[in-house]
Amino acid sequence: MPIVGGLDIRRKQITFGYLDSETGEARRGQVAPAGRAHLRSWLARLAGRGDVALALEGCAGWRYVAEELAAAGVEPHVAEPAGTAFARGRKRHAKTGKTDSRHLRELLAEGRLPECWIPPARILECRALLEAYHDLQAGHTAWVQRVHAVFSHQGAPAPGALRTGRDTGAARAAAGCHLSSAGQLQVATALDVLAALEERLDVLRHQLLHAARSLTGAKVPASRLYGVGPVAALAMTCWLGGAGRFSSSRKAVRFAGLDVTVWSSDRKGPPGRLSRQGPAVLR
Repeated sequence: MPIVGGLDIRRKQITFGYLDSETGEARRGQVAPAGRAHLRSWLARLAGRGDVALALEGCAGWRYVAEELAAAGVEPHVAEPAGTAFARGRKRHAKTGKTDSRHLRELLAEGRLPECWIPPARILECRALLEAYHDLQAGHTAWVQRVHAVFSHQGAPAPGALRTGRDTGAARAAAGCHLSSAGQLQVATALDVLAALEERLDVLRHQLLHAARSLTGAKVPASRLYGVGPVAALAMTCWLGGAGRFSSSRKAVRFAGLDVTVWSSDRKGPPGRLSRQGPAVLR
């Protein structure tokens, strides 16, 4: 590959640095503002110069950058952020876009880039649906906890789990009997938000179930693994990929962030804890 480079993706700009191995020319600069249109015009000038390979970290924004690179005929290489940071070693200077792009370029040129799997568009869409579903579930739990906190703070009997319309109706009635006017407003607002969240959750749940039934990889774990439902099977398929992606189960556990790490100084240190590096939806 005559041209090897690295891209550091930020919200406002993309910092690039590449080296032409045939002419020895090295260039660096920025694509600003960051976005498909400006990146596409920059790639149009670069793609006509032969084989080009660019490395980027799998952070926010990598999807559209990888898609534009592939559309322009440039070979994208997405690197795992944790593996890239480990390959950098101890930081000896300020971490900037220029240093990050140069580091990615050097790893790619030396064949040491810890590459990630670039899933197809269908899997990326399923990932987006799963992330939205996960965020809505977390928001639903948080609003339920707010309702319980209001009742507890004012010494009123706690409502149920707020899973059905009957539960929310009982919570409204209990708030009118036992809470102050401000507390009633808090509970009424929280219940209205919960109703809106449940409506969106129901729509997303049907879309995820349809995707899980139509995706072959998601049907296998749901039928063979005890306790794995269609949504969990879809998440495992979208992030873990096929059976041949990881050479061992330990690597799959590490990718999911379920491995135990140890941080210690001398002989004193906290007990092992989960690293939690990787997709939170999968965990």
